[in-house]
Amino acid sequence: MKQIRISINGTEYHVAEHSNLAAVLMDKAIANRRSVTGEPRMAVCGMGSCGECRVTINQQAHQLACLQQCYEGMEVDCEP
Repeated sequence: MKQIRISINGTEYHVAEHSNLAAVLMDKAIANRRSVTGEPRMAVCGMGSCGECRVTINQQAHQLACLQQCYEGMEVDCEP
């Protein structure tokens, strides 16, 4: 499968083209946001209903990682 480059929080990663972004975040153990108490959060439902996987993609906030395929040059920013 073709490998592409994406950026997550400023770090470059090589991933399979068309990989699911939420799966990539989980594989790399990257929390996409924090709860109100500061706990790291990741995708829960995997189908766009819960909103736990919200990230910023190419400066567009509130994108659901579980519904996104990775593509060359994608820039993902997760909540610190």
